[in-house]
Amino acid sequence: MKIVVIQGPNLNMLGLREQNIYGPMKLEDIHAQMKGFADQNSLDIEFFQSNLEGEIVDRIQECIGDADGIIINPAAYTHTSIAIRDAISAVQLPTLEVHLSNIHQREEFRHTSLTAPVCAGQILGMGPFGYHLAMVGMTQILKEVSAMKQAREAQAQTQAQA
Repeated sequence: MKIVVIQGPNLNMLGLREQNIYGPMKLEDIHAQMKGFADQNSLDIEFFQSNLEGEIVDRIQECIGDADGIIINPAAYTHTSIAIRDAISAVQLPTLEVHLSNIHQREEFRHTSLTAPVCAGQILGMGPFGYHLAMVGMTQILKEVSAMKQAREAQAQTQAQA
């Protein structure tokens, strides 16, 4: 099973910018922890970060046939990007939205997520640990999807034999 982790604008600046909000951990460190979890659970994982909305849309679309699930932190695009929302909806892959900070405790314009309604779930306010929770959650979602697929295939075989 393959998970693609997509990081939005300014997340490449983690560890440098607004440490009082986002903490001191760098994006590379978060990714290293996620890679460790993936390795321990026999998962493939790929990381992508862009400050450009169109590149994020392209990467989401490229997940069709290449990935089983997406973990995304759209960052500021969470609140503005219908294009990213539509891309997540279009690929029909389990997607979890992650935010380091609790967007509901911040400025009013950050309270609305345009992407959350098309995601399987949202994890926020847990700092870097939120990415670990997303890995655990995505692993469970993918196991459930796989089990449902196997059950459907077994049922189809049974019906074909009858």
